[in-house]
Amino acid sequence: MRIAVAGGTGTVGRHTMEAVRTAGHEAVALSRSQGIDLLTGHGLDAALAGSDAVIDVASVQTLKASTAIEFFTAATGNLLAAAADAGVRHVVLLSIVGIDRIPYDYYAGKVAQEKIVEASSVPWTILRATQFHEFAGQMFDNAKIGPLHIAPNARTQPVAAAEVAGRLAALAAAEPQGRVRDLAGPREESLADMVRAFARHRGYRGWIPALNVPGPQMAGMRAGHALPGPDADLGAQTFAEWLASDRRP
Repeated sequence: MRIAVAGGTGTVGRHTMEAVRTAGHEAVALSRSQGIDLLTGHGLDAALAGSDAVIDVASVQTLKASTAIEFFTAATGNLLAAAADAGVRHVVLLSIVGIDRIPYDYYAGKVAQEKIVEASSVPWTILRATQFHEFAGQMFDNAKIGPLHIAPNARTQPVAAAEVAGRLAALAAAEPQGRVRDLAGPREESLADMVRAFARHRGYRGWIPALNVPGPQMAGMRAGHALPGPDADLGAQTFAEWLASDRRP
């Protein structure tokens, strides 16, 4: 099969490209570095020619609902239109557990994106996953008060990006299934503990206070709204195992 991956150079996109190839399929990255612009549709028609399936893991960095909705509406809309024109038989979308339970601006974009996929003429599958293990590093880098790093209090059940990628590749090679069971990590973790462990792993020895960070995302996560339900599929790699495998300085 020829499987195109929108966002194929990102955190989960790189793993997805590898998973598609490991499964014996041809992987095609749809990214700006390959001359493809999802927001305008430039390059999509040529890139999707001959593709059997598309996996959409593209994302945008924003804290504004309007920006998130605009991006996902335009990017996924263009992707679906080009996929339909190219005769693609299956589109697989990666989404996030809890987006309909947490009134967070970025999640508003993901909700809009899911609705576009569900209304598409191209047969589809949607997989929601919990936060990746890399979420701890993102929080360490971005959650600050001045120069002080902080550890947000939150409940999370992080999953390995490589395991999510493997599931996406398998779904793309199968028949469209609509909304499938969520995918989460093997156990619940404290985000504050994860941030501190990540910091120690990277050699940071400063004080990192655990705080209840304001805002709908962290409030929703503290309330457990980003956790999977009892019917979710669970991955194997724990956060501690992922951290131990991280060799970056």
